[in-house]
Amino acid sequence: MIYKVEELFQKHGHDLGLVLVAGHKGLKRSIKVPESHRPGLSLCGFMKNHAYKRILVFGRVEMEYLRDLDPELRVNRLKEILTTATPAVIVARRLLPLKELVALCQNKGISLFRSSMSTMSLLSKLTLLLSEEFSPSMTCHGTLVEVFGVGVLIKGDSSVGKSEAALGLIERGHRLISDDVVKVKKREDSYVEGFGAELTRHHMEIRGIGIINVAHLYGAVCVRDNKSIDIVVKLEAWDDQHFYDRVGLVENYCDLLGLNIPYHVLPVKPGRDVVLLLETIALNHRLKAMGYNSAKEFNNKLLDMISSKNQTRKRIREAIESSAS
Repeated sequence: MIYKVEELFQKHGHDLGLVLVAGHKGLKRSIKVPESHRPGLSLCGFMKNHAYKRILVFGRVEMEYLRDLDPELRVNRLKEILTTATPAVIVARRLLPLKELVALCQNKGISLFRSSMSTMSLLSKLTLLLSEEFSPSMTCHGTLVEVFGVGVLIKGDSSVGKSEAALGLIERGHRLISDDVVKVKKREDSYVEGFGAELTRHHMEIRGIGIINVAHLYGAVCVRDNKSIDIVVKLEAWDDQHFYDRVGLVENYCDLLGLNIPYHVLPVKPGRDVVLLLETIALNHRLKAMGYNSAKEFNNKLLDMISSKNQTRKRIREAIESSAS
């Protein structure tokens, strides 16, 4: 992923309170890691394990330390930490950058910013924004809805009835996140979140009707901007030659950005209440998350019954053999 300093400045400069002081050419530099740090020991000359690829943030402590140094030593220390790999430099707390720092950033083509935020707040917010920008993402065809608090991504071939099923869920009080195109982003390497494009947010396309605004028709309570994707349900036309699972002991998964998401295939044909079935899948998923698996419990009961009958037969056989002898 190529992410430029210019993109960070344009998209998040206002939120971070950034003002460009020097190094306009440095806006074309790439940010290669979603991290930032304070120079700390590097200003003292300890360069072992110095993170050259991170955005440098100078706070009050760093600025006061630099001011106390001999001018020649100050320039040498700054030269050591400001390299061609340095994406950008930010001075927090509206502090005035030292003239040596301004000159070096200008000469080396490193963007130098001032920020109105406190140092720790700036570091925290900058880390969150960079993590967001560097998160793996993809776009998939489908409809994302929230059913009983469960994020359900409905997939399937065109005209199989994804939007109609989602509309039925909305009519029952569930919520729409995105229709037709769902953007998916990985969060914290532990879950994936889906959301829609700004242009099509809260809108649906229904064949024979056209574009509708769900928020206007059903109210703001029936939409939301994003939701974690907890299960994926694929709708497909019923095929008599295809075997469909009727027990549910085998749990299937699909891969979304490297994470395994529970996956269900739901055959569709006239007479099947797809909306009711989707609600049942969501409720069953919630029960499984609470440690209750209906299929496994039924299977255990069945095995116990078979075992009990086998033991009864064995006892009867032994009794018959004993009486015969």
